[in-house]
Amino acid sequence: SNRLRLLQVTERSMATQPQMVDLVTMSDPSDFRPETKHKDAFRCYDETPNAKECVRRTYTEMHTHQTVEYGQNMRKKWLGFDHFEMNVMDALDLLNNVVDESDPDTDLPNIVHSFQTAERIRECHPDKDWFHLVGLIHDLGKVMALYGQPQWSTVGDTFVVGCKPSPAIVFPDTFNECPDSIHPVYSTELGMYEEGCGLEQLMFSWGHDEYLYQVLKNHGATIPDEGMYMIRFHSFYPWHTGETYNQFVSERDQQMLQWVREFNKFDLYSKSDAIPDINKIKPYYQGLVDKYMPGLIKF
Repeated sequence: SNRLRLLQVTERSMATQPQMVDLVTMSDPSDFRPETKHKDAFRCYDETPNAKECVRRTYTEMHTHQTVEYGQNMRKKWLGFDHFEMNVMDALDLLNNVVDESDPDTDLPNIVHSFQTAERIRECHPDKDWFHLVGLIHDLGKVMALYGQPQWSTVGDTFVVGCKPSPAIVFPDTFNECPDSIHPVYSTELGMYEEGCGLEQLMFSWGHDEYLYQVLKNHGATIPDEGMYMIRFHSFYPWHTGETYNQFVSERDQQMLQWVREFNKFDLYSKSDAIPDINKIKPYYQGLVDKYMPGLIKF
């Protein structure tokens, strides 16, 4: 079935690890972006004819409910960083409970994809250890799902709220029921923003990218700006692949675009690589964690 399997947890007080309870299932909508998996074998759905209907339904929920008001509420809910504290490796272990069954490229736990991505980056960019770390942790924001966050507010491609949706968004015709689509400001090309203001001044649909970026920023992580851009915008396909929202792009964004695209090719195409020996390589990555983001992380 076309589902992303996650273990739900019961919320506990700070500094305690989430307690696993019932298995819940969620679709991952990111499989139906406008771009194709070159390498002509990637993202083939011939054997999953019902996947598109399922994912379209998920994107309809996303595009209906991800409004400016919703985004503000999610930031109030999650950016208090008061759900739990955990070190990076333990948080990565939670990703063992995530298997994306809707992705034809892999049926492996998310943690395996994390190490695959990191190792491919390490092979191609051996001198950029921060880039290796970004590959490892880029999906950590998905831990929100372990606190009951709906999948349309955890995974999938992101977009800008507070302005007219881009036609490059996957299933762009599913915004019809969104209250912001008839708002006198939010339905316009610039919306509530100024031309050339820069991506960092925009409010994005809520998901694991923005959440992890904010978690790292709150922690005081010393990952270079290029890496932070990769984390924050790697699901912003309408920009880095669809080449839209250019009315907001700054010179800094243009400079960072090449790095986001460089990361994306490892994120997308590492899923068919050999499974790494995680126990063997984990000490190397623990060293990177200690260098750039040591200690317990507040989620």
